[in-house]
Amino acid sequence: MSWASLCELQELKEGEGKYVEIDGFQLAVFLNAGKVFVIAHYCPHAGGNLAGGFVEEGFAVCPWHYWSFRLENGELRDSPNCKVGSYVTRLLERKDHPTLVQAELPTP
Repeated sequence: MSWASLCELQELKEGEGKYVEIDGFQLAVFLNAGKVFVIAHYCPHAGGNLAGGFVEEGFAVCPWHYWSFRLENGELRDSPNCKVGSYVTRLLERKDHPTLVQAELPTP
């Protein structure tokens, strides 16, 4: 596992997703209640764009068919056995530079 920089914190909007592709990973980055979450980008139901969805009560909601995935662990709201990947995150504060959002990603 290694830390990868995904975006600057200021690029995120509360309750909205941001799509990031890095090292072969397609990710959805969310800011919810001031905390950053990173999950896999595609909904397993029909390949919907999770980053294009919205946050509701701590869940990322797919804009295609409204499947909802818990931001903390990627579990589907009504069926925890169905899930998308979720990743540990951290903020990297840098003097005189914007704060970076990082996720711990598996190394190839």
